[in-house]
Amino acid sequence: MKNKRIFLIVLDSFGVGEAPDSKDFGDEGSDTLRSVSQSKECDMTLLKKMGIFNIDGIMYENGVESPIAAFGKAQEVSRGKDTTIGHWEIGGIISETPFPTYPNGFPEDVIKEFSKQTGKDVLCNKPYSGTEVIKVYGEEHIETGALIVYTSADSVFQIAAHEDVVPVKELYKYCEIARKILTGKNAVARVIARPFVGKYPNFTRTSNRHDFSLVPPKDTMLNYLQKENFDVISVGKINDIFAGSGITESTRTTGNTNGMEVTMKMLEKDFTGLCFVNLVDFDMLYGHRNDVDGYARAVTEFDKWLEGFIEKLREDDLLIITADHGCDPATPSTDHSREYIPIIMYGKNVEPRNLGIRKTYADIAKTVLDNFDIKNDLPGESFLK
Repeated sequence: MKNKRIFLIVLDSFGVGEAPDSKDFGDEGSDTLRSVSQSKECDMTLLKKMGIFNIDGIMYENGVESPIAAFGKAQEVSRGKDTTIGHWEIGGIISETPFPTYPNGFPEDVIKEFSKQTGKDVLCNKPYSGTEVIKVYGEEHIETGALIVYTSADSVFQIAAHEDVVPVKELYKYCEIARKILTGKNAVARVIARPFVGKYPNFTRTSNRHDFSLVPPKDTMLNYLQKENFDVISVGKINDIFAGSGITESTRTTGNTNGMEVTMKMLEKDFTGLCFVNLVDFDMLYGHRNDVDGYARAVTEFDKWLEGFIEKLREDDLLIITADHGCDPATPSTDHSREYIPIIMYGKNVEPRNLGIRKTYADIAKTVLDNFDIKNDLPGESFLK
């Protein structure tokens, strides 16, 4: 074992440039890092020192002469660009086929079965912005009690309900019913509870969102760690993404600020293993809403927080910062973008160097398991040495 604790932080959607197969996904020219870094609201002083602009292929910003971290980028092999597929590949699973998406809404037989098992009528059933859908259907939902079911460009079945009409626990129950129905060819990546409060037209979504994901089809690095009795601590929606598989302790968060607070507290915890963190606001609040300056402010907040975090790292701690896909807020699309993800590796035992262009996100899983001397048959190659 080289390091006792690894902190793996996913900046959700923080891609670093179009992948070679971006054309297949309609994402030519997407570059989340470029778009965000050119905002006047962006300050990446520490990330720059760590080598974020030294990554191969970045031509729009000069790197630093002597980065303080190891740096590189990784290409996605899996045939998808969503949160679940990205995190699963980071964990060591290559997904040969993408999860199903529903640009025209869910099939009639799925909706009928859902209504039958829940005893509830359904409103909407088409792709929609989460904030817009409650504006348009919120009043009717309150009057009738019918559930607002909608999707997006992602493989998701989302259920929105007002907390005064459908208590949160009841909404979760309906999500569990949907999760059991959505299998086989309709096995969406996530069923998502989207509770909201307030009065028209000022409805607001609450932090009681909950994701009901598919269980990964095979062991990930989390399962390997757990089986060898290492701690696997999830912060944010990591537990949801992996359906709890391989996780020994979990803390839900209300957004980036809370996620960073929880992660900072984890530095005080004496554990041996992995602390796996997802900071979702980059994607959810800014990428999907094409808010370049908002995204930039969120990156600035993270960069400033990171200064205090690395100061408290122990001698035998390892920090890896990465992403799960892109979501370029400067393109017309509000969808995820097929991009490389960054790899920034920092610690007292890390020699600053160029890790190059990695062939798969799964190199991260191989590196984590290599650190703990755990034999495995996951794809990828460790960059620890």
